[in-house]
Amino acid sequence: MELKTVLLETRASIAYITINRPEKLNALNRSVISELQFCFQDIAKNNSVRAVILTGAGEKAFVSGADVGELSALDPATGRETSRRGQQVFGSIENLGKPVIAAIRGYALGGGCELAMACTLRIASENARFGQPEVKLGIIPGYGGTQRLSRLVGKGRAMELILSGEIITAQEAFRIGLVNQVVPDANLIPAAEALAVKIAANAPLAVKFSMDAVNHGIEMTQQEGEFLEATLFGLCCATEDMKEGTRAFLEKRPAKFTGR
Repeated sequence: MELKTVLLETRASIAYITINRPEKLNALNRSVISELQFCFQDIAKNNSVRAVILTGAGEKAFVSGADVGELSALDPATGRETSRRGQQVFGSIENLGKPVIAAIRGYALGGGCELAMACTLRIASENARFGQPEVKLGIIPGYGGTQRLSRLVGKGRAMELILSGEIITAQEAFRIGLVNQVVPDANLIPAAEALAVKIAANAPLAVKFSMDAVNHGIEMTQQEGEFLEATLFGLCCATEDMKEGTRAFLEKRPAKFTGR
């Protein structure tokens, strides 16, 4: 696929995805959704990539929301189809099996906030702003926002943000648990890279299974989640990386993980 609205670059073990519509504040449209799907499918097959950094071009927005011009033309059938397509793509990001770090500066509103929440971790610039203002347009969050926001910050705070359409600061997003870190703007990408490098140094399968345990276990009872955890723990014990990791610890040397 020829990429027109998204940039994809790989350096060492980190893939960089940049939504590249700065003149539209990186608003999500059909092209962006399709190109994001293509990029993440490509990354899923690339065993050399161990972490992803997702950001938006320009200084003003991570993603300002969905393209309102496209939204205004939706009817009930195409609206449901559009929502389901976005949910599918964002779900593939959440369940990529490799950590995706959202590096957020400026606006992350509507679909942009939903995209950030689909990522594994979120680092925000001090100038970042977050919100789900869809009710101001006569719609609701449609790319998983009603589900992920409540799981991240709790039902009551999620209800307040969704029903009021309030836009909050990066500092407030950190306080309620929506983002993991807030850093000066100049440090945004370096902070994301430092976290990606730290994670990429660990055993890839152990990272994947840890993410699976959290992502799927949160939907289960604690007993069911612990059963899943034990099953994935057992799978780890069959890997070469587990043997290498424990051997390296006993030999007091850095481990060399291969993802096998």
